[in-house]
Amino acid sequence: MQIKNENKQKINLVVIGNVDSGKSTTCGHLLFSLGEINQREIQNFQKEADEKKKSSFGFAFVMNKTQSEKDRGITIDISMKQFFTKNFTYNLIDAPGHQNFVKNMITGTQQADLALLMVSAHKGEFESGFSKDGQTKEHALLAYTLGVKKIIICVNKMDQESVKYTESRYNEVSQEVENYLKKIIGYKNVTSIPISGFKGDNLLKKSEKMPWYSGPSLYELLDSQTAPQRPTDKPLRLPIQQVFKIQGIGVVVSGKVETGIIKPNMQVIVQPGNKTYKVLSIEAHNTHLEQAGPGEVIGINLKGVTIQDVQKGMVISDISNLPCKTVKEFIAQIMVLNHPKGIKQGYSPVISIHTEQITCKLDKILGIIDKKTGKIIENCEFNEEELQKQLFKKGQSIMVKMKSAKDLVVEKFQDFPSLGRFVIRDQKKTVGIGIIKEL
Repeated sequence: MQIKNENKQKINLVVIGNVDSGKSTTCGHLLFSLGEINQREIQNFQKEADEKKKSSFGFAFVMNKTQSEKDRGITIDISMKQFFTKNFTYNLIDAPGHQNFVKNMITGTQQADLALLMVSAHKGEFESGFSKDGQTKEHALLAYTLGVKKIIICVNKMDQESVKYTESRYNEVSQEVENYLKKIIGYKNVTSIPISGFKGDNLLKKSEKMPWYSGPSLYELLDSQTAPQRPTDKPLRLPIQQVFKIQGIGVVVSGKVETGIIKPNMQVIVQPGNKTYKVLSIEAHNTHLEQAGPGEVIGINLKGVTIQDVQKGMVISDISNLPCKTVKEFIAQIMVLNHPKGIKQGYSPVISIHTEQITCKLDKILGIIDKKTGKIIENCEFNEEELQKQLFKKGQSIMVKMKSAKDLVVEKFQDFPSLGRFVIRDQKKTVGIGIIKEL
């Protein structure tokens, strides 16, 4: 077990990938190997898994806490744990892989600095997850869109009978995924590692069953990362992720500090709602903090707040230092990724932006973006009237004025990237991505 040291630099790690690729099992086994979960707890989880006739889910139950998740054997919402390496404190975010819960996966990924993309080496499972109906490609694209630029491919289930720890299958899977990440999506920082989350191969130390692999274990790989640059000099922005009512304390809101610093006794404003509160206390993983900065996922107790006052998607800022404002309209640059017919003026999808998910209408198409220059094409082939009727399809980029269904807090991408980038979703599919240019 690693020595806990709150002064270590923090990295937020999200585990993504197709359903049944072994995300929760790998997370649970890693935590157990590091001593974050003791033998008795694992035995209890295993007993519960056996009783539900899901014997292979013992480690997964470490992360899957709700009854519904355990009964179904899948992760529904994000789950967060902490572990320590020699050099870093890691917040481990286990994201759901099922198509029906992608919006929860988006929320988890928005809090991350680094992603583990879990892919199954098992014959058939990899091919299914990597197909257009699987979630592997969409998860990787969403992670990149949401600002996660470092990714580790975990080729899991190397112990399966169809794989038998062979180098050839590992190379086949890792090369196909790596090519997609680099050539199609645009990742530059990609690493691959063969593991068995169930058996524990290559999690903490190198596996004897894969002598052909000369790289680091997953633990060594995580310990050799570099911590991201944190924008402490910018004004405070903290999108609310969850709201709890805790006996003896009251209402606690949690979320990731995107920019700036938050401290006890600070006067903050919560938008939308325009209500101000005094920060009573800040906590992370049952530890009281004197202050919290960018990248830290924290719980905050606000004086006088009620459960009706705050909700997911609202944003906390410092009332005395450029507090955030609400808008209903903004100018955005959108790239269409996937829509069967194409999108046009009047289209009203749901956008996911920081922790908010809200219906937004493409109120007016302002122009078509030149891919080479990133600017609006001056001598467009369509006049203004034709532009409003035009369907825009995969690969096309447009500048649009967007109208939201209600007040929301967003920022220009160049000022606050995490509050200025968004994902467009419709019918459980990712339709496009966008960045906010003007408010």
